[in-house]
Amino acid sequence: MSESTTVTVGLDVHARSIRLAALRADELLEEQTLPFDAERLERLLRRWPGVRCCYEAGPTGFGLYRHLVGCGIDCCVVAPGLVPQRPGDRVKTDPRDARKLARLHAGGLLVPISVPSPELEAARDLVRAREDARLDRMRDRQRLSKFCLRHGRLLPTTAWTVTRRAWLGQQRFEYPAQQLTFDTYLHAVDLVDARIEALEQAIREAAEQGPWRRLVARLRCLRGVDTHTALALVAEIGDFSRFGSAEEFMAFVGLVPSERSSGEQRRQGSITKVGNAHVRRLLVESAWHARRRPTVGYQLARRQRGQDAAVIERAWRCQQRLHQRWQRMAARGKPHQKIVVACARELAGFVWAIATDQPLRTL
Repeated sequence: MSESTTVTVGLDVHARSIRLAALRADELLEEQTLPFDAERLERLLRRWPGVRCCYEAGPTGFGLYRHLVGCGIDCCVVAPGLVPQRPGDRVKTDPRDARKLARLHAGGLLVPISVPSPELEAARDLVRAREDARLDRMRDRQRLSKFCLRHGRLLPTTAWTVTRRAWLGQQRFEYPAQQLTFDTYLHAVDLVDARIEALEQAIREAAEQGPWRRLVARLRCLRGVDTHTALALVAEIGDFSRFGSAEEFMAFVGLVPSERSSGEQRRQGSITKVGNAHVRRLLVESAWHARRRPTVGYQLARRQRGQDAAVIERAWRCQQRLHQRWQRMAARGKPHQKIVVACARELAGFVWAIATDQPLRTL
C-alpha cells in the first residue's frame, strides 16, 4: 500500500476518553471523541485497511497498545518529550494534539519507544515500588529527627543503626501530645522499614526466577552493582540491544554533556539529564565505588563465582578504568560531584557492553 493511501491515526488518550484524528494524504477523514474502550476503538480502526496509529505514553500504561497490536493493528507509543513542538505554539487542545500526532506520524517524525513485556513491566513496578518506599523512608526519618532536634534531643551515631533505634525506643516526653506525636513518627519509620525489607526480598526472588536471571548475574559482576541495581537496570531498560553503541546508551540515560556549538565555537555544559532518571541515579550511586582502588572483595568474588571469564575480565577493566578516571580528574582539582558523574557515564558503557556482549570501541 502506497504512502498516499495509508491512513494514519493520532490518538490523544486520557483516562476516560480517546480523541481520534484520521488523516490520509493531508486529508482529515474523521475526527471524534470516544470513551476509553479498546474494543470499540479497534472496530473503528478496522474501517481503514493498513491503518497506522500512535499515541503518547502516559498514565494509562500500555494496555491499549497491547490490545491493538494483539489484534494485528499497527500501533506505536511515542515519548511526549520527543514530539516536535513549534516555537510560540501556546494553544493545546485534544483535537489539535490528535491531529498533530497523525501528521507527524505520517511524516515519520515520531520515534516509538520500547514497550516492555507484561512480565518485565511487573518487575519494573516492583523496583519502582521499592524506590517510592525509599523516598518515604527518607521523609519519615527527616520528620522524626527534626522533631527530636526541636526538643533538644540529638540522635546518637551518624547513621540509622540498631543503636539509634534502641535509643529512640527509650525516649519519653512530658506532655501526652508530644509523646503521641513522637510515637506516630517512630511507628511510621518502623512501618516503612518493614515495607522496604519485604520489597527487597521480593526483588531478590524476582531476580533469581525471571527470564532475566542470567543478565542480572552478569551485571552483578560489576563493583557497586548488586541484585537490586542489576534488576532495576534490566527492568527499566528492557532490551539493551536497541542501542547501537555505548554512546547511544549513555545519551539515553542523560549522562552526556549538553552542547551549544556554532561555527568554530564549541560549548559544552552540564549533563542533559534526559531519559530515565532512576537509571541515572543508580549508575551515579554505583560509580562512587570508583574512588577506592580496584579490588575484588569477598562479596564481589561471590557474585562473580561461576560467571564467564570474559565478563569477569571486563568487570575488572571497569574498576581500573573508572579509578584511573577518578584519579586524573581529582588531580586536576575537579569536585567529586563532577568526577562521579563522569565515572557513571563510563560505567554505563560497561553495563551496555556486558548486557549486549559487545566490545567497547572507546576503551
